[in-house]
Amino acid sequence: MLGAQAQERAQAGVQQILPLHSDEDVVRLRKQVRDSMVAMGFGLIEQTKIITAASELARNTLRYGGGGEARIARVCDGARQGLELRFVDAGPGIDDIPLALTDGYTSGGGLGLGLGGAKRLADAFHIDTAPGAGTTVTIAKWKLF
Repeated sequence: MLGAQAQERAQAGVQQILPLHSDEDVVRLRKQVRDSMVAMGFGLIEQTKIITAASELARNTLRYGGGGEARIARVCDGARQGLELRFVDAGPGIDDIPLALTDGYTSGGGLGLGLGGAKRLADAFHIDTAPGAGTTVTIAKWKLF
């Protein structure tokens, strides 16, 4: 049987894929992100930040992308390990990324804080999108070990 540290290293790079088609899927995602963060030893503040960002991005995937999936993976980069979350949809895409990241801007009925808020809560943030080609938003939270 592997020790705890060996199990963590063995799990690095393993990706979980969760569907995002309903509010219940968002709840399941939040729980899985929390469980992953706890298993990696992240503190409560870091957990709260990433769970909040994940919730916002998952809701955007539902509302604006028509649903999709979330991919959760443990990642390593030198002396640090982290959790990477990727939200993928096949929706209409984002026409103007800088505008979409502006607090208060919304193309729907929301508060316009989701994308910009998620960017501020994460250590890494990347959007890959094009009109008519869907959107992929990737965030990560890093921890030195």
